[in-house]
Amino acid sequence: MRDVRFRLNGRQVTVQAPPLKRLLDVLREECQLTGTKEGCGEGECGACTVLIDGQPVASCLVAFAQARGRRITTIEGVPADHALKRCFAEQGAAQCGICTPGMIMAAMPVPRGASLPVIREALAGNLCRCTGYTAIYRAVQKAVGGNRRRAR
Repeated sequence: MRDVRFRLNGRQVTVQAPPLKRLLDVLREECQLTGTKEGCGEGECGACTVLIDGQPVASCLVAFAQARGRRITTIEGVPADHALKRCFAEQGAAQCGICTPGMIMAAMPVPRGASLPVIREALAGNLCRCTGYTAIYRAVQKAVGGNRRRAR
C-alpha cells in the first residue's frame, strides 16, 4: 500500500492503495467515484476514459502509482450543467449509459468549432453498442458549436 497525492476533480487528495492497482479500480473502490465504467478492461472500449492532465486516457490501463502529482478528472468532476452533459441528454445520445461517461470525457478536449472528422477522431477509441454514433456526434457538435460540413 502506498499513499499517492494527486488532484482529483479539482481537489487535492491523498489515497492509499497498492501502486500497481488499476486507476479505474482505485477511482471506483477507494474514491467511490463509480461514474467511470469498466467495459472491456483491456483499453479497447473507452468506457473507463478519464482525463489525466487534460488528456483522455483509458484508466483500466493506468497503474495507480502513475497518478502521483497529476490532475485527474472523472465524469463526476464535470459540472452537471456542462454543455456536453446537457447536449448528450438533449440529443438522445445515451441509452444504457455504460459508454456515456467515457464518451463525454473523450470529448472534453475537442476544440470549439470542431468539424465532424475532428470529433470522430476524438471519439475513435470509444465504443457504443446501443445508440449508434449519429446522436453522439450530433451532441458533441452542438456542445462545441461544431462545423457541420463534412471534410472531403
